[in-house]
Amino acid sequence: MTQYINLLAYPAGHSISPAFQQAALDHFGLDARYAALSTAADALGDAVDMLRGEDYLGANVTIPHKESVRRHLDALDSWAETLGAVNTIVKQGDRLIGHNTDAYGLLRALREQAGFQPRGRSVLLLGAGGAARAAAFGLCREGIASLTIANRTLERAVDLVTALGKAGPVLAATSMAVEEIAEAVAGADLVVNATSVGMSHGGAAGESPIDVGLLSPGTVVFDMVYTPIESPLIEAARSVGAVGVSGLWMLIYQGAAAFELWTGQDAPVAIMYEAGRSALLSAARPS
Repeated sequence: MTQYINLLAYPAGHSISPAFQQAALDHFGLDARYAALSTAADALGDAVDMLRGEDYLGANVTIPHKESVRRHLDALDSWAETLGAVNTIVKQGDRLIGHNTDAYGLLRALREQAGFQPRGRSVLLLGAGGAARAAAFGLCREGIASLTIANRTLERAVDLVTALGKAGPVLAATSMAVEEIAEAVAGADLVVNATSVGMSHGGAAGESPIDVGLLSPGTVVFDMVYTPIESPLIEAARSVGAVGVSGLWMLIYQGAAAFELWTGQDAPVAIMYEAGRSALLSAARPS
C-alpha cells in the first residue's frame, strides 16, 4: 500500500520540501509519496482529518497554519507546546501528534556546519517572530550565557524576552530596536538572522540586516534566509572572516527530524541537502 505525507501550506507552490523529502523516501525504496497541498484556512480541519486515513504517515505544516493547526490534533510534544507552533504531524495509531523540529534544525546546523556549541556563548537574535521564537528557546535550553533580541518593532522583542522568562529564566535576555545593535553585534559569538531581509524577491532583497563591518573574525553568522542559498548577509560575513551558515541547513535538518519521526529510518541528510539545493537552483534559473 502506498503511503502519503502532505505539506499543509497556503500557498504551497514554492516549497522545496517535496523535493528533498521524496529523495529521502526514494533512497530507502519506501512506497511513499510526499506532496504539497495548498490548504486555505477554512480547509485546514478537513486536510488534517484526511491524515487519519490508514494510508497516511503524517504531514509537515508551515505558514500560515503552524499555530492554528494545534486545535485539530490529539496531542503535542514538548517543543510544540513550548513554542505554540507545530511543523510536523505524526500519526500514532489513530492519534495525530504535533511536533516542532525547528529548534532542533537550527541547533544541529550550528553544531555540524559551524562546530558551534551554544553553552556559555553570547547571541544576538534579529527578529521576534515564530522562527526567532524557536531559535531563542532552543538556544536558551542549550545554556547560552546571554541573548539580545533586536526587532524592528521593539514591543515584539520585549514580548519574546518576557516569554523566555516565564519558561524559566536561564540567562540574561534583553531586547532592543535594530538601530541600537552595533555594540551587540561586536560582542556576539553568534548572530542569527530570523528576519526576511535579504530574501530573493522580498522587499529587502540584496540587503544585509546588519553592518558586517562590526563582526569579529570567527563570529558565527546564521541566516535563516535560504533564497538565495548564499544570502547577502552570509556572503558579507565571510568576506570579513566570520563563519557563515545558510538557512538551507536548518530547513534540511528540521526536515530530517520529521522524516525520522514518520519512518523510523535515519535520514539521509546528504541526499536531502543535494536535492533541496538542486531544487532551489532550478527555481532560481530564468525560465
